[in-house]
Amino acid sequence: MLEKLTFGGWRIAGAYCTLSKAGVQIRLVSSAMDKGSNFFFRQLFDTVSSTYTYLLGDTGSCEAVLIDPVLEHAERDAALIRELGFKLIYAMNTHMHADHITGTGKLKSILPEMKSVIGKASGAQADVYLRDGEVINFGAHKLEATATPGHTNGCLTYICHEQGIAFTGDTLLIRGCGRTDFQEGSSETLYNSVHQRIFTLPDHYTLYPAHDYRGQTATTVAEEKKYNPRLTKSLPEFVNIMKNLNLPYPKMIDKAVPANRVCGLHY
Repeated sequence: MLEKLTFGGWRIAGAYCTLSKAGVQIRLVSSAMDKGSNFFFRQLFDTVSSTYTYLLGDTGSCEAVLIDPVLEHAERDAALIRELGFKLIYAMNTHMHADHITGTGKLKSILPEMKSVIGKASGAQADVYLRDGEVINFGAHKLEATATPGHTNGCLTYICHEQGIAFTGDTLLIRGCGRTDFQEGSSETLYNSVHQRIFTLPDHYTLYPAHDYRGQTATTVAEEKKYNPRLTKSLPEFVNIMKNLNLPYPKMIDKAVPANRVCGLHY
């Protein structure tokens, strides 16, 4: 049974809240804000690659989108979508991943009416290509695609302004960021993307990354501007940090990147 909280005109189910000096912040793990809204939110997880997949839906029209699906969980995701009565219209990638194979290909075989989506600059195949500023609609809701390159050329952050949330992919992680030593990576470009395109969002916006390796699920613009140990530094300091991470060669990159160049449509 979902616990419902009510304050200030908001009714929230399946939520937890944290108190801060600035007031109350709400992060929704398995349901949605409700202030005359029919916005649905569900965060899913892949334990192997520590990838988050996000299901967003309009409970009125039953249209839904899925962000960053993982191949091994395509059947899980399709079953959940059907169980909840949604029609998946788009499966969207924030970028061409190197640590897992996208689930869009398999999802298309299960739910053939859906279309795959990725940034035009990614160089990957998809049914729909997005450029900076373009919008994906599902029911009464929309996601704005904002170009945030640096981890890869084609990285997009998907922003839902009405809900005050953004899906940052690998560009900005919780107290970290994506690596920049492969796949067209550029530390300078990533730094500028975060500072110019994400840190300029309102401080209260909740940010949902593509990965987390320490059990955290979300952060906020204000938190990352204050506490991110890399991106609170100057640009030269950040470039030096990224240059000296000495990270191992990604174990899935040689398998994942070729598959994801066709957006998982042929896996």
